[in-house]
Amino acid sequence: MNLKDWGIALLVVLVWGLNFVVIRWGLEALPPLLMGALRFLLCALPAIFFIRPPRLPLKWLLAYGLLISFGQFALLFSAMHLGMPAGLASLVLQAQAIFTFLLAMVLLGEKLQWHNAVAMLIAGGGMAVLASQSGDTDMTLIGFVLTLGAALSWAAGNIVNRKIGQLGDVNLLALVVWGALVPPLPFMAASFWFEGPELIMQSLQQAGWQSLGVLTYLAFGATLFGYGAWAYLLKHNPASQVAPLTLLVPIVGLASAWLLLGETLNLMQAGGIVLVMAGLLFNVFGGRILQVLKRRTAAV
Repeated sequence: MNLKDWGIALLVVLVWGLNFVVIRWGLEALPPLLMGALRFLLCALPAIFFIRPPRLPLKWLLAYGLLISFGQFALLFSAMHLGMPAGLASLVLQAQAIFTFLLAMVLLGEKLQWHNAVAMLIAGGGMAVLASQSGDTDMTLIGFVLTLGAALSWAAGNIVNRKIGQLGDVNLLALVVWGALVPPLPFMAASFWFEGPELIMQSLQQAGWQSLGVLTYLAFGATLFGYGAWAYLLKHNPASQVAPLTLLVPIVGLASAWLLLGETLNLMQAGGIVLVMAGLLFNVFGGRILQVLKRRTAAV
């Protein structure tokens, strides 16, 4: 990547990492499901009037919107509302990488490599350590489980993305914008059912600058800029260079949650984080390490 693309990539990582702190601030003023509905309404409107619809069957657009947008964020916002710390949420959500591979094995017939298996064991051990701390820290077990559910929904959306990628040259920004038309209705239905019309009206009437700022950041920063810039990077650079940079997101998330929210970790949580990050790193780079070792062994 050239210097400009490195700058764009690091800015996206920063925006996505801070995203979890912003969500926490948003939940101080808005219930989670209503916040999700408003976020994606802002993503779609007025952008759909300036961006043409992506050329793909409606079923794939619906699947993308329901999994990547509604499923992932309904579960993530609810998890953080129910006691999942912002910093840990940014890390646990990266379990999507492991879930994506497992779903690809089942649905797409991809083969399990040894380094993928080792990575899943290491990351899974780290997740187990984090889960074991739910009763002794500010993190709740329900928040942890819902965050894993959000990661699974994201992973299922990644499989949909692969299917969409096989359809040809689909405009990814158009996919994000028009896909944002899908989740507001299920978000509003879920909000009406679980949060109630009284809380919805009260939250809308009392919404102030904090709510507006949060929604603006989530819609235009984390979603439109983040996904649009990421699509640009993937189009102009090898995926092997771009994709691993997402591993920096939980580092920014954990650091910003500590600096801006005062979140702290105990020793066991820190150990769990190290295991999860080690597993994620090995999942990305383990195959390359094996190839280097084979070449060196053959040379000797």
